[in-house]
This record gives sequence, structure tokens and C-alpha cells, in this order.
Amino acid sequence: MEKVRIDKWLWAARFFKTRSIAKQAIEGGKVHADGQRVKASKEITAGTLLKIRQGWDEKEVEIIALSDQRRGADIAQTLYRETETSIAKREQYAAERKASNAGISSDRPNKKQRRQIHRFLRESQD
Repeated sequence: MEKVRIDKWLWAARFFKTRSIAKQAIEGGKVHADGQRVKASKEITAGTLLKIRQGWDEKEVEIIALSDQRRGADIAQTLYRETETSIAKREQYAAERKASNAGISSDRPNKKQRRQIHRFLRESQD
């Protein structure tokens, strides 16, 4: 196999759960091949550099092997290699997100804390 459609390869490499989701990501501009936006029908070869944005993460991967069939995760990981800079960036951004969320508590105030808040607001108005 010399060439395969990019949407099939992304599905086979398990970046997306279905081909239609892969197609939507490609059409939405979340997948670039060799620095350029592509269409879902674009045929790719080994050695192509892909930039894939998924949620908060942006991965830069080099295609090592081609496949148009979805196999197990261990086999899918042999189809590509993520670049070192991509791994470092993702880890750095994850650490920054974790640090920025460290001081934020999603807990609601309990009854005692609400009373203290109301007392403080009443005293500040007087």
C-alpha cells in the first residue's frame, strides 16, 4: 500500500472513533498535512508530517506506516511517531493547565460559610 486517504488513516490509527468524526475534524481545520489544510480525500504517504488538534492537545506526528483497517491500539501506535517537540509542548501545556486550576475549588460553600458571606456583605453595606 503506497497511498491511503487521510480520513481512513486517522481512523485506523485511532485518533478518531469514526471516519465521519475524522472527516469533520479535517473539514474544521483541525488536521494539517505538511503545514497545509487538507481535504478528507487527500491521499497521504509514509513520511508525511501531520498536525492534529484534539481538545486542548495539539499533536505533531510523522506517518511511519499506512493502513486502511482499524486494528488494536498496540498495532495502531506503530503507524506513527510523535515528534519530541510535540511531546514536550503537550506536557508543558498540561502542567500549566493543572497549575492554573490548582487554586480553583468547585465546591459550593456550606451553611456556615454562606452565613459568614452574608454577614460580611451586610457589614460592608453599613
